[in-house]
Amino acid sequence: MAFTGKYELESQENYEQFLEAIGLSNAKTDHKVITEVVQDGDKFTWTQSIPNWTWSNSFTVGEECELKTMTGANFRAPVVLEDGKIKINFPQYHFTAEMKDDKLIMDCTTGEKGVTFKRVSKRI
Repeated sequence: MAFTGKYELESQENYEQFLEAIGLSNAKTDHKVITEVVQDGDKFTWTQSIPNWTWSNSFTVGEECELKTMTGANFRAPVVLEDGKIKINFPQYHFTAEMKDDKLIMDCTTGEKGVTFKRVSKRI
């Protein structure tokens, strides 16, 4: 499944609850989010941008990679591609991403509080 592309936020569910669950309750939630994915085989660069903030991770599927959380903390985790979904266990949540009908679907589920945040972005 090819992920390469630039995507604009179309809809999201439980974002504020998710931010609160991971300790970012003061973050603004009304931004236009742009996600850009560059894929070269198993190598990815995944970047999300809102005005005045950008968060990016580069990783290789099938390897343990050095990654960064939304708050800027570094961690190491394996990146898996299973059933067309990218899966990464961040320290506070489990991240999955997949392509459906030319849309990027991302889910983040917190472990402790069980909050699932879903974001759907359309290709631009």
